[in-house]
Parts: sequence; structure tokens; C-alpha cells
Amino acid sequence: MKFKVKTSGERLDSFLAKELKISRSLLEKLFDERQVQVNDNTAKKAYRLKEDDVVTCATPKIAPIHLKASDIALDIIYEDKDMLVINKAPGMVVHPDSTGHQNDTVANAVLTHLKLKPGKDLRPGIVHRLDKDTSGALVIAKTPASLTKLSKLFLDRDVRKTYLALVKGTPRTETGRIDAPMQRSSKNRQQMAIHSQGRNAVTTFEVDHTWGWCSLLKVKIETGRTHQIRLHMASIGHPILGDSTYGEHAANMQARQKLGLTRQWLHAWHIELAGKEFTAPLPDDLVSALPTPIKL
Repeated sequence: MKFKVKTSGERLDSFLAKELKISRSLLEKLFDERQVQVNDNTAKKAYRLKEDDVVTCATPKIAPIHLKASDIALDIIYEDKDMLVINKAPGMVVHPDSTGHQNDTVANAVLTHLKLKPGKDLRPGIVHRLDKDTSGALVIAKTPASLTKLSKLFLDRDVRKTYLALVKGTPRTETGRIDAPMQRSSKNRQQMAIHSQGRNAVTTFEVDHTWGWCSLLKVKIETGRTHQIRLHMASIGHPILGDSTYGEHAANMQARQKLGLTRQWLHAWHIELAGKEFTAPLPDDLVSALPTPIKL
């Protein structure tokens, strides 16, 4: 496959991800096997493209996946003719991915709920996502027109999202702002890392309640990067309790023993878009994993 670059400055791996529309793992494989060239020279993924560069790569071998409808109940917060807002359950993947989740995702359930025909579209109506073990408000478009409209709102950052997070310790200030660019980790491609050359990422928080050894925060994100809240909170010494990737083992063990917490305590609580506001009630496992009952 061959592509001619029109503008300068973009990383080679980002450029190919958009052009090829393949998973990160497949993209990594192309680079590992030295199947990517720029101007007939083998290139690294971090190479910054220049205008008129010619990128060539082998055609990735992609196993065909056809999304199938699954009879999975959705916790619906709101629904009209254009969109659906659900309270995503913890442990549920949003759409099929390379880790083997193909029949138990939100996308599979949406096919059944909206009575859509199964096909090659693996993300029917999905305009944003939540991590597998993060629960909370998820917006789904019901028509092509609303998909375009809602996608633009997210792209233009005209969506306000507030998360609830139970973190280790107590921040020194009641409010805070974390401005730390992020990119995929060079050591583990399943994780993100803070890096000066990464994409802009901004998180703000306020302390809602504290018990000393842990605190409940209301967190807002000005950008929507993968694992942003989890990585940013860990970077300032207040990792989310129960987070097995970016969290602290001792704090996670304490939360398990004291609170019975078995997953990351992170919930997409409130979302505002298109003149509407929606709140996703906390699931029982997170309510029971608070040190004392509180009123939000």
C-alpha cells in the first residue's frame, strides 16, 4: 500500500493508524517486521512526516470480524429517536477489540436493542468509550445523522463529563489541574505514559469527601485520552484505588481488605451535551466500597 503525505508534522504511526484503520497490535506488527517505509527507507513509528513523503507498507492481514447481535440487557438512562444513554456496567467492553471480546460488548447489545442488522460495522452508534472496568454514562447514536452530530460535539469538545474517583490519600489542595501530555508507552503498548512529545491532556479535580487514607474526587477532563484520568491521578501520587495498571499495590490491597473493592473505583457520573444533562447512578459495588455512606 502506498500513501503520499499532504502535510508535515504527524507521527508515522498516527498517520498509518488513520489511513489503514487497523488495531494497534496489527500496526505494531508492521513496524516490528520492518514492513513500513518512507521514501523507500525503513522507518520508525515515531518518525515525523514531511509534506510529499511517500509512505509504503505491506497490506495488513486482518481476520474478518462481523458483529453479531447479543441479547444483553442495557441499563437505559435516556432514549429518544436520536440517541441512547446507558449506564454501562463494569466489566463490559464497549466494542469488539483485539483482546478477544467479540460477542459480549455494548455494540453487540446495541444491535439487539435497536434491531439493526449485523454487519461489518463494529461500532454501531458508538461515539465515545469507557474502559472495560469503568462504569457509567455512555452515549450512543441511533441514526447516521445523530452519529455525525454527536461525533462532532465530542470532536469539538462541546461535551462536559464529570467522573467520580476514589483515590489514595488526600490531595494537598481542594481543587487541582493536571496538564500532562500523553502517548502510548514504549515499554507496554497496552498502557499510556506521560511524555513531553505526547498529545495534550488536561484533567481537573475537586475533593468531594475525604477519609484521610482515601478521598472521593469529582474529576473533569478537558481532553479525552485513553486512560487519562487513571494515568493523571497516578502521576500526582493519588492513583485510583483498585486500578491494577496504574495503581499502587499496597493501596489496592488496603482497599480490598477494608472496602471489598475488586475493581478500579472510577465512574462516569454526569454528562452534558446538546442542551441535555444525564446522571448515571453509582453501581452497588462502588457504593458498598465507600468507607462511609455519603450523599452526592
